[in-house]
Amino acid sequence: MFNTPTASPKAQLTRSHILSTALRVFRERGLEASTMRELASAAGASLGSAYYYFPSKEAIIQAYYDDVQAEHARRVAAALVETRLDLKDRLGAAFHSKLDILQGDRKLLSALFRYSGEPQHPLSVLGHGTRKNRQQSMSVFLTAIGDQRLPDDIRAILPAALWALHMGILLYFIYDDSPEQQRTRRLVDGVLTLLVRLLALVRLSVLKPIRGSLLALLQDSGLLPEPDSPQVLLIQESQP
Repeated sequence: MFNTPTASPKAQLTRSHILSTALRVFRERGLEASTMRELASAAGASLGSAYYYFPSKEAIIQAYYDDVQAEHARRVAAALVETRLDLKDRLGAAFHSKLDILQGDRKLLSALFRYSGEPQHPLSVLGHGTRKNRQQSMSVFLTAIGDQRLPDDIRAILPAALWALHMGILLYFIYDDSPEQQRTRRLVDGVLTLLVRLLALVRLSVLKPIRGSLLALLQDSGLLPEPDSPQVLLIQESQP
């Protein structure tokens, strides 16, 4: 969706400057109210130069998505260096670090979430245009799960379930008007406590038939991918 020349450090610097300036303008004025001409002017670049690096506002936001995912992966990897963390702490690092990254972008996120109901829009979080970002996010959650002992079917679909959970948390986060969104933070901790307890229960053999029925229902409805689906396999293959 956009050009990323690697031969010239100056070109990379120009692209980075246009991106950071455009995001600042989006945060101040909103996505819809901003034009590519205004973004170029704010960055001190020609309109042609702005279009060369980012052919549309959507391309700028896609670059933002990519940067957020890369930073999320970096922060989670750094947090998980501590090997004594239990599963709740590991998942907490994944959820809270994402909130830390997006803390100043709640207004921008609210504008972007509106595209969720438009599957064909390139910025829809559920659309084809952001498929790579979803896979990257699920890969981060798979890293957070680590070597936790879980049934194979649960392990296969858990990253997708965690991704869906974190999207719901982000929606709550947008509307949370408590100081520094502390209600969202408490919600994350409470939900993860319940989730870890639930995962401990799914290991019981007596629950295997119920677990299988529930997973089949969710997969049949399209809410979760099949354990051997290309999506799941791609997430697993992306792990080091």
